[in-house]
Amino acid sequence: MSKEQTIIPILVVLGPTASGKTSFAVKLAEHFGGEIISADSRQLYRGMDIGSGKDITEYTLSDGRRIPCHLVDIVEPSYEYNLAEFMRDCHAAIKKIHENGNRVILAGGTALYLDSILRSYRLEGGAPSPEERKSLRELSAEELRKRLALLEPDSEILKNEPENLNRISRRIEILEKAPDQKLLAETRGDENIRYKFFVTGVFRHRDEIRKRIEIRLDERLENGMLDEERYLHEEKKVSFERLEFFGLEYKYMALYLQNKLSYGEMRSELLCRIRQFAKRQDSWFRYIERRGIPIYWFTPEKDWEKVIALGEKFFAGEELPPPEKRLSDIFYGKVTSPGK
Repeated sequence: MSKEQTIIPILVVLGPTASGKTSFAVKLAEHFGGEIISADSRQLYRGMDIGSGKDITEYTLSDGRRIPCHLVDIVEPSYEYNLAEFMRDCHAAIKKIHENGNRVILAGGTALYLDSILRSYRLEGGAPSPEERKSLRELSAEELRKRLALLEPDSEILKNEPENLNRISRRIEILEKAPDQKLLAETRGDENIRYKFFVTGVFRHRDEIRKRIEIRLDERLENGMLDEERYLHEEKKVSFERLEFFGLEYKYMALYLQNKLSYGEMRSELLCRIRQFAKRQDSWFRYIERRGIPIYWFTPEKDWEKVIALGEKFFAGEELPPPEKRLSDIFYGKVTSPGK
């Protein structure tokens, strides 16, 4: 006789960089009695705090209580953590939180990590999806290499053929192939566990995101981000090559500390790259929607009551109405703020 199936409800918080995901997730965790699992490929490294935007202080509430957060500060920067390990650790954290009697809140901006849980990847080969292949072709060479490095840090293709984008793309397809519903139990390690999701997205107009990115970058530079990079290199002995691999803030600070860029060049280039990264996140979220995952987009400051009402229905096991808007249907047009 088979065991009764366990359904674990998971509230997901996603959105582009600098959108305010962390504070939104913390407020939701406080309201619903939840614990947060971080879906961020850099926040899991110890010592990478300011540059990765951990915002640890935001997890402490006004009354001194701290919202538990999983998969933050779990490995050293020298360790090559990959997608398979994230999936293993995330599934274990989900099970632990559920057994503790708390709500599961998965929050972050690493779309590949989020998608691996939402669509339950199994990391083995299979026929490529035409839509997946199209989405890979839209990525830059650097993004493709980083994505494969997450999946397979010791990839022979990255070592020997880093410019062979066709081979890189095919290897990603092989490693990322998602299963059909019959295979969900294999990836979760327990045939009697199923997930259901309420996916919320922090929505802000692209102009606002661009401004928030610049403000946040300058605040981080003023508050010790370069000192953090020096500490990682000089005290923790993380090589400049390894720091450059982490991309964005860590890459361009490493170039500055090696005197390959001036301070002004570092800031200008970094601002441009972070804004481009936010656009790529936007493309990923649109892709997730197209694959059949409904995302409920909210502006936290204006839509709090709507979020709570839907969340209450979700955790009560009630059917949710379709989202009021889809990111896939929004076209921003040209940005009005200056810069690249």
